[in-house]
Amino acid sequence: MKIAGRLKDIEVSGIRRLFESAGPASINLGLGQPDFDTPVHIKDAAIQAIRDGKTGYTNNSGIPELREVICEKFKRENNLAYSPDQVIVTAGASEALHLVMQALVDTGDRVLFADPGFVSYAALASIAGGLPEGVPLDGTFHIDVEKAKEAMDGARIFVLNSPSNPTGAVENEESIRDIVEYAMDAGVTIVSDEVYEHFIYERKHVSAAAFGEDVITINAVSKTYAMTGWRLGYLAAPEEYITPCIKVHQYCQACATSISQYASLAAYTGDQSLVAAMHQEYEARRDLIYHGFQSMGIDFPIPEGAFYAFVPMDQALIARILSKGVVIVPGSAFGKNAPDYARLSYASPRNILTEALDRIQSAL
Repeated sequence: MKIAGRLKDIEVSGIRRLFESAGPASINLGLGQPDFDTPVHIKDAAIQAIRDGKTGYTNNSGIPELREVICEKFKRENNLAYSPDQVIVTAGASEALHLVMQALVDTGDRVLFADPGFVSYAALASIAGGLPEGVPLDGTFHIDVEKAKEAMDGARIFVLNSPSNPTGAVENEESIRDIVEYAMDAGVTIVSDEVYEHFIYERKHVSAAAFGEDVITINAVSKTYAMTGWRLGYLAAPEEYITPCIKVHQYCQACATSISQYASLAAYTGDQSLVAAMHQEYEARRDLIYHGFQSMGIDFPIPEGAFYAFVPMDQALIARILSKGVVIVPGSAFGKNAPDYARLSYASPRNILTEALDRIQSAL
């Protein structure tokens, strides 16, 4: 059987493989999925949409009222001025990333991203025919701005992810401004993945699009409103990028699920108290995990955002932890620069995290 050559070097996601192979007695800290339930008013809006017969295709770009409230969200929370015609509603942030890669990357184009970084960036760049290239981080898991600048010469895209998956690092305003302004001069498009923007603990969130025009902003309801399975994300971009992205979107997806769109409309226009409650709980869990490892003599930069800890440990220790029934993801899944690390998600109740720490202690 002949398989497309562009897929030969792409591995099945290590995160999903571990998640799907976890046994019933395992503590799964491998998947970045909130343990909170989707708020009732959002589920009610979805049920009402079904009852009202809103179950057909929508506009390729998404229902107008959702794109309008997304623009209002950008203005209110990020001080960004987008029009509804500059927004495409997608099947999660993952599809938004796919659209951008397919629409902007030609064969041989270099696509830059942090290494370690989210697993999808390299794979999606390769599927689009591009050349994925990791940019090293400094000792605190932040982007080395000078090395990023050096890498940008001749590149097509720089994917900026803050807060970061897998490290939890949050880039400061000065670094983001420096990267964006240099990219604009170098003719590099910034793709800003901001899906964890509402879960930042010491710093504040800064959107890359505040510092340059050639920026595509990607976000989703998945993490903010505990809606991972609803598969609803979006991108906002300069108008010249919308048509090529729509071309890809209409042939691979047509439109995001209508029911999820009406649910997301309720998410953005309804009660926001759950977001603040999740933020408070994630911070408490972050502290529990961080101080737990500190007590074991394992030191690493404290996560500043998202809900991941990126912890130094060699392959033998990772194997022992897995044998104790705690699912974690080896650092090698996130690039070439962190083989002796593992990512742990603390999107689990505190009693579960405490049990996981006990099992990890027993593996030392």
